[in-house]
Amino acid sequence: MKIRKQCAINALQDVKLYLSEEGGQIAVFDATNTTRERRDLILHFAHENAYKVFFVESVCDDPDVIAANIMVIINVGQRFLVNRVKDYIQSKIVYYLMNIHVHARSIYLCRHGESHFNVQGSIGGDSELSAHGQEFAKALRAFLEEQCISDLKVWTSQQRRTIQTAEELAVPYEQWKILNEIDAGVCEEMTYENIREIYPEEYALREQDKYHYRYPGGESYQDLVQRLEPVIMELERQGNVLVICHQAVMRCLLAYFWDKSAEDLPYLKCPLHVVLKLTPVAYGCKVDTYHLKVEAVDTHRERPQVRHRD
Repeated sequence: MKIRKQCAINALQDVKLYLSEEGGQIAVFDATNTTRERRDLILHFAHENAYKVFFVESVCDDPDVIAANIMVIINVGQRFLVNRVKDYIQSKIVYYLMNIHVHARSIYLCRHGESHFNVQGSIGGDSELSAHGQEFAKALRAFLEEQCISDLKVWTSQQRRTIQTAEELAVPYEQWKILNEIDAGVCEEMTYENIREIYPEEYALREQDKYHYRYPGGESYQDLVQRLEPVIMELERQGNVLVICHQAVMRCLLAYFWDKSAEDLPYLKCPLHVVLKLTPVAYGCKVDTYHLKVEAVDTHRERPQVRHRD
């Protein structure tokens, strides 16, 4: 018991280092905090350092498990007890916990079929599917029929290339405006070569920090992540879902399920005409990749090489 308590104290010191010196904002102290003594230790530590504390516990009816009563999830979401939730972050945590579930399900992610703008190398816009894109939509329908997915829901953005892809499936689908592609602002419908020529400073800034860079009059990847939060919450509470989306949107969704950093997120490879099947499992996500063997252009741009001075 003495060793376990010392381990807990050491872990709390790591929390202090992370929050006070390393720029952290939220720390998760994952431990068995079911005794009053342990909770008093945590509360005293938080009071000394002016931290807010929020206890989250999952409880079952097993008599060998001690249940606590500050924030209790009973029998994996059958009932929730919430007490003294005081601020925005705590309320968001509660909302998240009330929407996740552990039932078997899969999330299918794919981009729309190839569009005319994809072929031209233009970003954004609202162009229609190319001939190859239409072929992919037909192949996607055949793929879903082979999978025999029960109670599948289909979501698209409100842009034509995702809607046209879904129309070919001949099943009901739901349009989400917040699934629209990242807004490129003044650079909409331009090629990267055009951007480099007309807006060289903007081009350079985006190359330096792709996640935080915001197109003039448009969005950054950081903005997009915040915009997609309701979709992510809804995906957590749904059963089987197919999301037909866009490259930047798919990167954000994958980063969430794969636990990727902000630095890596904008460079995740999301090729056209490939379907990813994500199956949540304990402490992770199982991924199956399906290439539907329909030709398409490659829209991926590699991470810029870091130049070192001599």
